[in-house]
Formats: sequence, C-alpha cells, structure tokens
Amino acid sequence: MLKIGSVVLGASDVRRAAAFWMDALRYVPRDEIEDDWVVLRPAEGPGVQVAIGLSGTPVQAHPRVHLDLYAGDAADQAAEVERLVSLGARRVDWDRYPADPDFVVLADPEGNRFCVIDTSHG
Repeated sequence: MLKIGSVVLGASDVRRAAAFWMDALRYVPRDEIEDDWVVLRPAEGPGVQVAIGLSGTPVQAHPRVHLDLYAGDAADQAAEVERLVSLGARRVDWDRYPADPDFVVLADPEGNRFCVIDTSHG
C-alpha cells in the first residue's frame, strides 16, 4: 500500500524556504539542513513531510500542484493568513477566484503558491 511521505518544493534558497515552512507549519528538520536539500517533519506527531530541494526552475504563475493549508473557520483563516504574511509570505493577485471563495492564495518567500482554506465555508 502506498501513502504520501513527502511533498517536495523547489527553491532557489533552500535555507530561506526551510525557515519559512518551519515557522509556517511548526515543522522541524528531519536531518541537518543542507544548501541543496532538507526534509521537514511535524515537530509533534505524525504528518506529511515537506521536502525542499534546490531548483533553478522558475515559479509557475498557475502551478499544477500546490499545498492547501486548512484553517478551522473564516476567523482562523484570516489570522493564519496574517501570521503567514508576517513570516514572509505574500498575497497573490489571483485571477481565478470564484465569486465566493473559501481560499486565499499566498506565495512563500520563494514564490511557491499555496492556499489557506476556510474549512467551515458552505
């Protein structure tokens, strides 16, 4: 049986990306952070790992794969968006928002897009 072990993100600065995602997700390095690779894991308990590898590939404006981070409700979503922005994320002027979105599109300091989802949204 297969299961997802790690989601891998590309970065031009692995250490900068690792610092952001460790703070954002409260993850810790599984092993020593290298200049070209690191695997992050939850600080407590099980969960999907996030690996960050050195990449020279440009960021996609409309990536085919991205992370969805779940928030409990609209207030939690708003608080998490502000926390992530304070850590170095930036809001993305997303041209594909529906009329009543349950998600906010952000980019990490490397430009990788991700969403913060209001899981209570109707």
